[in-house]
Amino acid sequence: MSELAPPWVLLAELTHRCPLHCAYCSNSLKLTGRDLELDTAEWVRVFTQAAELGIVQLQLSGGEPLLREDLDALIGAARELELFVQVLTSGIGLDRRRAEALARTGVDWIQLSIQSAAASSGDRIAGFKAHAHKRDAASALVEAGLGFTLNVVLHRRNIDELEAIAELALDWGAQRLELANAQYYNWALANRSALLPRASQLQRAERVLEELREELAGKLELVWVLPDYYERRPKPCMGGWGRVSMTVAPDGRALPCPVADTIESLALDSVRTRTLSWIWEHSPAFAAYRGIDWMRSPCRDCPRREIDFGGCRCQAFALTGDAVRADPVCDLSPDRVLIDDALAAAGATSDIRLVYRH
Repeated sequence: MSELAPPWVLLAELTHRCPLHCAYCSNSLKLTGRDLELDTAEWVRVFTQAAELGIVQLQLSGGEPLLREDLDALIGAARELELFVQVLTSGIGLDRRRAEALARTGVDWIQLSIQSAAASSGDRIAGFKAHAHKRDAASALVEAGLGFTLNVVLHRRNIDELEAIAELALDWGAQRLELANAQYYNWALANRSALLPRASQLQRAERVLEELREELAGKLELVWVLPDYYERRPKPCMGGWGRVSMTVAPDGRALPCPVADTIESLALDSVRTRTLSWIWEHSPAFAAYRGIDWMRSPCRDCPRREIDFGGCRCQAFALTGDAVRADPVCDLSPDRVLIDDALAAAGATSDIRLVYRH
């Protein structure tokens, strides 16, 4: 294992508690209860082990991390370890006092989510009257001098709003705008038929994106997360399974990617019983799909096998029930028909009721 490079980022899911009920949420369908969450001392131990392992960036997420009463203490501990700290938040509860407290702890960056450019549609997607709170949160961040990214998950119900979303990001004072096309796991997979955009919507959005990049160059950084169902080659799974990042769930389970717990055959180790270093180097779950030895044809024979690593293991399992199969997004996969059928259905269906995270 001496040749295994250390990860550079740790995603710490502090809690699954959240005031929102977003229909595209990637959190597990079986949410972790508050009574099972790691406590302050346990998280600080994880952060210490992360720094010792060589991790340089810490992302604090949830659920809603602001619901952790010890958030400021956790950020302070991470900054003492010289970790770059980013907080991913819905903005609910992020008032001026809380923003100033975050600034004092030394947090490096905030990612604030929105669901739409308009309050009515945003609140409907979130299942909660959240939009006004998010606007106030952005104002509080600006007043506290904190830089932030505005993140929006794109899907059928908001992908036509790119111009308005970019205008809102500028008005709210964001430095970056992350346009993250929905990835279909957990709640988003349950709502896929209601969320998948039509091909015509995506084509227009890509044209608008290029226009916005030219228009807003030097004013707002635009990040585009590919809508992989419309691709012909799969994305590399988190840069390759167990290669660059780790996730720790609220109850301490360590995952090679945020949704790896959807693969039912994986036995996940816990930071309560194993060190982060041991997990990274020796956990069977992290080793399961590293490299190329696990691959079967067509992945094993593909010249892109060390570029996309066979695509997403969680997506392969979600759609075929077998995490070793080629990602169905790939047009060389015998299961590509599953994606094509989903796209055809998306083009044919009208609006469908959302199933909200609960």
